[in-house]
Amino acid sequence: MQRIILLLTGYMMSLSVFCQKINASYQLHIHKANSQIKIDGVPDEQAWQEAGLASNFFMVLPMDSSHALVHTDVKMTYDDKNLYILAICYLPAPGPYMVESLRKDFVFGKNDNFLLFMDTFDDQTNGFSFGANAAGAQWDGTMYEGGKVDLNWENKWQSAVKNYPDKWIWEAAFPFKTLRYKKGIKEWGVNFSRLDIKMAEKSSWAPVPRQFPTASLAYSGTLVWDEAPPAAGSNISLIPYGLGRMTKNYSTNDKAKYHAEFGGDAKIALSSALNLDLTVNPDFSQVEVDQQVTNLDRYELFFPEKRQFFLENGDQFTNFGYAGIRPFFSRRIGLNAPILFGARLSGKLDRNWRMGLMDMQTGKVDSVGLPSQNFTVLALQRRIFARSNIGFLFVNKQSFHYQPGQDSSKPQYSKFNRNFGIEYNLASSNNLWTGKALLLKSFSPGISGNDFSAAGHLQYASRKWTILWQNEFVGRNFTAEAGYVPRQGYIRTNPSISRLFFPLRGPVLSHGPTLAGVYFFDQSWNATDNQTILAYNVAFRDQSLFGATVTHDYVKLLKPFDPTNSGKDTLARESQHRFNTATLGFTSKPQVLFTYALSVSYGGYYAEGTRFAINNSLGYRFQPFVSIQINTSYNNIRLPQPWGNNGFWLVGPRVDITFTNNLYFTTFVQYNNQQKNVNVNTRLQWRYRPASDLFFVYTDNYYPAPFSVRNRAVVLKMTYWLNW
Repeated sequence: MQRIILLLTGYMMSLSVFCQKINASYQLHIHKANSQIKIDGVPDEQAWQEAGLASNFFMVLPMDSSHALVHTDVKMTYDDKNLYILAICYLPAPGPYMVESLRKDFVFGKNDNFLLFMDTFDDQTNGFSFGANAAGAQWDGTMYEGGKVDLNWENKWQSAVKNYPDKWIWEAAFPFKTLRYKKGIKEWGVNFSRLDIKMAEKSSWAPVPRQFPTASLAYSGTLVWDEAPPAAGSNISLIPYGLGRMTKNYSTNDKAKYHAEFGGDAKIALSSALNLDLTVNPDFSQVEVDQQVTNLDRYELFFPEKRQFFLENGDQFTNFGYAGIRPFFSRRIGLNAPILFGARLSGKLDRNWRMGLMDMQTGKVDSVGLPSQNFTVLALQRRIFARSNIGFLFVNKQSFHYQPGQDSSKPQYSKFNRNFGIEYNLASSNNLWTGKALLLKSFSPGISGNDFSAAGHLQYASRKWTILWQNEFVGRNFTAEAGYVPRQGYIRTNPSISRLFFPLRGPVLSHGPTLAGVYFFDQSWNATDNQTILAYNVAFRDQSLFGATVTHDYVKLLKPFDPTNSGKDTLARESQHRFNTATLGFTSKPQVLFTYALSVSYGGYYAEGTRFAINNSLGYRFQPFVSIQINTSYNNIRLPQPWGNNGFWLVGPRVDITFTNNLYFTTFVQYNNQQKNVNVNTRLQWRYRPASDLFFVYTDNYYPAPFSVRNRAVVLKMTYWLNW
């Protein structure tokens, strides 16, 4: 396995070469404004009349072989404090725009929108994204890995959208204090993206191949400054919060508990590219609840992190490794113990070096014997060749004043667990080749040998072909207590190939097959699991999708398993199971107010059983103010006794009301009969000034039968953003 990883690494490195940026000839010259600019969506200032123009966009979807049918004009200028942009989005025909709501950081594919991508270090890897939908809802985030956007980033900027009969205009101002950029350089990477849902067209100023997102910095043009951008100056922000909370546990008939808390965050710009974030007694009560799933898996489920402190600028920590080999997973911190304080230093050291350092301290929990613990994560990343990089990660979880085994009546914890890793990330200059090579080593008390992990993959993605080969090895003693590694002691290989065909005319835009396999072996190369997948997918010109899939599964259980995860009997270890499944799915076009997605599957299951599953999502919007969505999942499993026939329902209606761009109301209900629970989560958010919020959160959990309250919580929280 080690030889395979080394050979793969060498081949991947040979693909990275120095070369000129692909779209270097697409240049927008930016000059200092000669008049003040008012952000109102009305471009009547003299500065806009004299600004350079980016126009004549290229179509990306449905095909990337012509100029866009929908016309867009873009201008940019600046003064001593702000960078400004003006986007004039002409309409192809009279009629209403298509938007989901007024909520910030909207879903890209469900809104007519305009987005800006800026590579402020001109390294084709990191940057910032801003934008708006046609109703004025804002979009902002940091960019990483050459084309991904982290929408959890929060900072101050201003924008306005004004609608006209033949166009909508977006005008925005970004304070230089808000941005991070390399001091002294006069060229930034830049690209602009436009999505018009009615025309089913996505376009960009600098051309981007259709298989890549328009955010791909490898295909950005160049923003040429008449002089280097001004220094941002000091940038210190304090974000204190105060809250009141009421909780009551009805199942134990406890009295209601009332509690007040205070804490806050600080953001300190140490340089134009390096930021220090501090937090004291953080509270995440306003974070949306997890979307539940019916659990029929043999291993721990993954639920994504939603707490902003861990998400913002966190890609160096959270994206190290693979989906099933994550040496650091921030949800391990603070879910079972209070976080006392923490710090994170992140940003660019220069054009080639990037770093992240996080330190979090949790308090002890006497009721379960959990000691106070410290979590330290250090990430370094070095850019090499055209767009590739080498990353280093060190994770340390340390328990304080704790000796395992002193109290046998309580759970036992380790004194420490450490992980060290190195990975090479390939991104060729044209983005056709991507890949990774990974090596990890864990350190735990009393454990040595078979405690490392190695993995790698290589992918080729052209317009017609996508070819992937991935390998993983995880030793039986490899441990990542601050990470997410649900399975140890295995070898995994995952080949995949897909082909697309493009008809010249007709309702079908593209169609083609995918053949993939996932094969697991133990460390002696004995097969334990495998899944073979054959799929055929069809994309229509109106943006609706259809797919058909057939899978074959083989499972050799490595430990006893309840195939219903409902507390009944278990299947025996070493028992073998084979079954086939067929699935059909369809997703409707987004140009209408009522949208839906449906998938149906039927096939075998463990112990010669059968499984029928149906999943659907129905949505309706009263744009731009109300969005209603109902997600439903039903699994019917027929097994021999003692399991018998089992029906698992998961129903989740959700209502989003955006009264204005700054006042949001959300109600999310989830009924899960596998967990015998009904959850209601209601949240009102008022952004009463930029980046400052008032939250009212109401949460209920009920027993479904007989219907009665389990527990209830009400929270009122206020944050305030102070800038210097």
